[in-house]
Amino acid sequence: MESLRQDLAYGLRALVKSPGFTIVAVLTLGLGTGANTAIFSVLNGVLLRPLPFREPERLVMVWNNNTKANQPQAALSVPDLLDYRENNVFEQIASLAYDDFNLTGGDQPERLQGTMVSANFFSVLGVTAQVGRVFLPDEGQSGADRVVVISSGLWKRRFGGDPAVVSQTIPLNGASFTVVGVAPAEFQSPEKGDELWVPMSFDAADRLRIPSISAPEDFKRRSFRFLKSFARLRPGAALDQAQAEMATIAGRLEQQYPDSNTGLGISLVPLHRQIVGDVKPALLLLLAAVGLVLLIACANVANLLLARAASRQKEIAIRVALGAGRARLIRQLLTESVMLALAGGGLGLGVAWVGLRALIGINPPNVPRLETIGIDARVLGFTLLVSLLTGLVFGLVPALQASRPDLNEALKEGGRGSTGGIGRRRVRSILVVTEVALTQMLLIGAGLMLKSFYSLQQVNPGFTPDSVLTMQVTLPPVKYAEPSQIAAFYEQALKRIETLPGVQSVGAATSLPLTANSLARRFTIDGRAPGSPNERLVAGYGAVSPDYFLAMGIRLINGRAFTNQDRDKSPQVIVINETMRRRFWPNEDPIGRRISITAERGVSREIVGVVADVKNSSLDSESGLQMYEPYLQVPWNFMAIAVRTGASPLSLAQPVRDEILGVDKAQPVYDVKTMAQIVDDSVSQPRLYMLLLAVFAGVALSLAAVGIYGVMNYSVNQRKHEIGIRMAIGAQPLDIMKLILGQGMLLAIIGVAVGAAAAFFLGRFIEMLLFGVSGRDLTTFIGIPIVLLLVSLLASYVPARRATRVDPMIALRAE
Repeated sequence: MESLRQDLAYGLRALVKSPGFTIVAVLTLGLGTGANTAIFSVLNGVLLRPLPFREPERLVMVWNNNTKANQPQAALSVPDLLDYRENNVFEQIASLAYDDFNLTGGDQPERLQGTMVSANFFSVLGVTAQVGRVFLPDEGQSGADRVVVISSGLWKRRFGGDPAVVSQTIPLNGASFTVVGVAPAEFQSPEKGDELWVPMSFDAADRLRIPSISAPEDFKRRSFRFLKSFARLRPGAALDQAQAEMATIAGRLEQQYPDSNTGLGISLVPLHRQIVGDVKPALLLLLAAVGLVLLIACANVANLLLARAASRQKEIAIRVALGAGRARLIRQLLTESVMLALAGGGLGLGVAWVGLRALIGINPPNVPRLETIGIDARVLGFTLLVSLLTGLVFGLVPALQASRPDLNEALKEGGRGSTGGIGRRRVRSILVVTEVALTQMLLIGAGLMLKSFYSLQQVNPGFTPDSVLTMQVTLPPVKYAEPSQIAAFYEQALKRIETLPGVQSVGAATSLPLTANSLARRFTIDGRAPGSPNERLVAGYGAVSPDYFLAMGIRLINGRAFTNQDRDKSPQVIVINETMRRRFWPNEDPIGRRISITAERGVSREIVGVVADVKNSSLDSESGLQMYEPYLQVPWNFMAIAVRTGASPLSLAQPVRDEILGVDKAQPVYDVKTMAQIVDDSVSQPRLYMLLLAVFAGVALSLAAVGIYGVMNYSVNQRKHEIGIRMAIGAQPLDIMKLILGQGMLLAIIGVAVGAAAAFFLGRFIEMLLFGVSGRDLTTFIGIPIVLLLVSLLASYVPARRATRVDPMIALRAE
């Protein structure tokens, strides 16, 4: 212990005596360690931290698996759910259906994210209330009192955290609900953050209030699938066992109900995997990227230590001459390395904290469990472990090299400076090659992501997003129970908005492109055989106002758009998209043909127009089949309003809100965004990954450039005598320049070649994150090496230019 204390004291004095070296090394390691700590914090919060439920490893999502319709995760119907409950592998199955609510009664009406849940929802998750209680079993029965559990956030924001809120009634969607409890602060529904939960009954439409449900008998149809469900496995039940038993039940239902269940299987997915599945590959890629940054930082510091060891040869030789053993010297040098690494780790924690604050401040969409990301004991342990390992990694080779000094040369009075021998020069060269190779891999990865993101942005979404303001409106079913009331509200609101200064056109639709609210409907083409159950036709669906296509900038290809004459008493009409025309009428005009939508119980509609394809789900997906109905013929209580203006769209936000409140002062307006923002949000996740990878690649490039510069600069300093002799016997400055540049570029070329080969081999692993570009894109694999070689040339040029200014007489006299 005493010797360790001496090593620490001696190492601290040595580092303090070389402040320039110490600062550079700590900063380099701080960047590398900080990047790793930040990404690991995200990985820890998203992937490693358990879900805030009781025994979360026993929770699984239960999906229908319709392979024929390419729907591996389809919702369940009420009859199927009731049949699935009869099993031997689950304790219970719970269900939910997302539905937002209008909260009125205050100064401003407010739209809240909510979920309709089965009464056993909280008990299956193993969650108890923070204040009050959760639902009782009979509160899921028809005729029970309306009750609600609110989130901790809503409780504090709207009710000041007052426990007396329990037993109070609040107006939701025009009906009174009694607050029975407040959920824990960390709780949120699977897959989605909510502000309130209400129990649903499967046999009363007035309880559930999902807009697509027109009558209670819809619940009885096996083809009406709207429930997301999850279950808790019995103790000791394995996932494979549960999958096999549920598949047996699904097979029996397929035989009993061929019209609705043919080709319909079952799929069980662990709840944790369901929540984080999409983001896992990208996070692992980013962790690998920051790992490369840390290795580059280690190589850089190792080179600094080798250079420093050369200047300490006499000191080390004296210690050896006085009897210090090699193991003792290695321990001392490794102690200094670990002290540097720990200091870099401390700085890295600060870097990580700043980075995480920035990430959470950005609040990127589609990153699950963002609220769980932070620096906890596991992250601190990771940083400590990484610091210790990096201290050993970058310190071991320099320690081994420095602990074998040439005593005769090192103790010789006035002996010539040494480059440290062929072995030490070779080690420094290998480290530089390693830095360049790792940097090349990162740069190619960043280049591929950048090119992929550029390709994504060039996709034509099928509409013109510029100068369009959007907002959502949902009418409470209690107050707007009749279709005529719904149609009258939206017709009056649109007319009022049209009169605002600066408004060019205004439209409404059940959902906007590139949002998560898209709908789908089954349909048949009149005069054609319906086909087997597995071949039922499904298309995206929207109910829209007459000027919706104009307001969104969706091109009319053939026929006409809807007009104000397309009402409930007029002939039933429909508009289809170009993909639908190409598939079903490839060589003929579809205008005048007829389509029947299954949900409308056989109502036949005449095709009156064809519009351009629109990207409804994402820019990187196919447009698919899409059909539109006039909202005046099929009123929906929830609509998105799109306002095209010649001015700044957001400047119209308040005037448009005022006009809607002028129709109904209790009606909240929410999700106010420009269409450009919606497009921007739709690519936020690939943009985030691209930016992070680009930042890491930029740091790596800077470290590699510094590494090349450091090695070549040190080489010039150590070879002044040699350079002086060369110039004394006639070498010209250009010859010296070529000599130094040639050595530096040789290392860079080898590193670039190795890195490109490794990146080419690993390219297939990144392809899942790319769009419109191959993981082995030729232009990237040509352009990136050129950039890296140019940077390497610049890093070598400065030392080479210094070498050409060496005075031969001064260099020889100094020796």
